[in-house]
Amino acid sequence: MTMGTSAVLAGLGAWLPQRVVDNDELARRLETSDEWIRTRTGIRTRHIADPDISTVDMAVHAGSAALRSAGSDVVDALVLATTTPDYLCPASAPQVASELGLSGIAAMDVNAVCSGFVYALATAAGLIAGGIAGRVLVIGADAFSRLCDPDDRTTAPIFGDGAGAVVLRAGTRDEPGALGPFDLHSEGEHAGLLIVPAGGAKQRRSDDPREHFVSMQGTAVFRHACARMTESTRALLDRAHLSVDDVDRFVGHQANIRILQATAKHLGLPEERLVVNIGHTGNTSAASIPLALADACEDGSLRPGHRVLMTAFGAGLTWGSTLLTWPDVKPGSAR
Repeated sequence: MTMGTSAVLAGLGAWLPQRVVDNDELARRLETSDEWIRTRTGIRTRHIADPDISTVDMAVHAGSAALRSAGSDVVDALVLATTTPDYLCPASAPQVASELGLSGIAAMDVNAVCSGFVYALATAAGLIAGGIAGRVLVIGADAFSRLCDPDDRTTAPIFGDGAGAVVLRAGTRDEPGALGPFDLHSEGEHAGLLIVPAGGAKQRRSDDPREHFVSMQGTAVFRHACARMTESTRALLDRAHLSVDDVDRFVGHQANIRILQATAKHLGLPEERLVVNIGHTGNTSAASIPLALADACEDGSLRPGHRVLMTAFGAGLTWGSTLLTWPDVKPGSAR
């Protein structure tokens, strides 16, 4: 490997569960309405995985689609971004690799919640730049609906399930699809703003069943998300010696349409450059950005040559951004 080696996007895949839950179905159970959910989040429907479909299953579907898109099932490593692994132990990535016929390669989980896909891209780019891997499959997959209290109207309407994936290969910094630079940050002192209190080593079990579901301080999360994604985007553009005017498509984590719109306003970015698919997916956590990329490719709003900025914010707190010029890549089909 040379000093100029970069990770280059060479394949794209996405997968959503078949079951679609609309706002009216939730409104019948919760004290809410379709209008309340839409006006506050931009979400109309979300896909929910059936009980017999796990995070590994979704990751396998998306991963196989990305491999088909790349035209090769040869990779040296797999990085899975997820907050909902099938088990606390072991990690899910080795099982995903095995089910894809990739047994024996390096495989690891990355948990940065909704920032997970950007963190996983950075991890894979490091493996490639370091000469450890020539090709890496990066997957974002989450069954986040299973962390939501079905009777909590602040979280149940927001989250959906799904998976998205990309294949990265070693290439040069000046070719289409080359990732970078990256901008990554965290603030652990705010961990309590979005948290599942029970289930981990600190509190294995709780007599209060609500502590096994995600708890979110929505107003504070909204404020931090807008500020951090704006800061990260500006820092990244400065590092790349670019301006907002140079960004053709802005792919933010699909958490809330108002967060995306507010971030665009802070940056002075025209809303028509936003890639938005939250209306039919909901917040799919680590799967959010690759699912948005796949939708934008399918509908023609993302085309080869577009300079794409990806940014995300998640629990932890974590956030980060990266850039690429979109290559001639289309989503593959899942097996």
